[in-house]
Amino acid sequence: MLWRKFTGEPLKLPIKNAVEETIVRETNAGYKLKVCIGTDSQVRYGETEFATVIVFLREKRGGFMFMSNDKTKQPFSVKERMLVEVARSIEIAYELCDLFNKYDIDMEVHADINTNPQFKSNEALREAMGYILGMGFAFKAKPDAFASSCCADKLVN
Repeated sequence: MLWRKFTGEPLKLPIKNAVEETIVRETNAGYKLKVCIGTDSQVRYGETEFATVIVFLREKRGGFMFMSNDKTKQPFSVKERMLVEVARSIEIAYELCDLFNKYDIDMEVHADINTNPQFKSNEALREAMGYILGMGFAFKAKPDAFASSCCADKLVN
């Protein structure tokens, strides 16, 4: 995955190094951090675009994020696409979780899945929740999953 800042500037380091450098810089500046990881997707013209974000929240001081986009022509049902979104978020969370443990950073995985059964995405809720919690990560779904439903959503819409 190619990662960039919100400004569009590409990250020069591999994502794990960039995240560690960011954690060290922000904690040295006196900020208490929390990290939220989420993915959203959009299907257009037979192509599915995924956007994954790593959101750094500074307690009572705003935040910023790193982001990555990619596309595939592989077709998905709604449920499959929701689970692929979750899998992409978990892949990044798993790659970075030792850093979050090392620096005592709270981390959540956000799923763009509606908790209301009237929505099609709800079909994937139980599996996604089990997957995320089974990996030992904190889980948020809509309407509390802002990393996926707001931040990543803006990158694919």
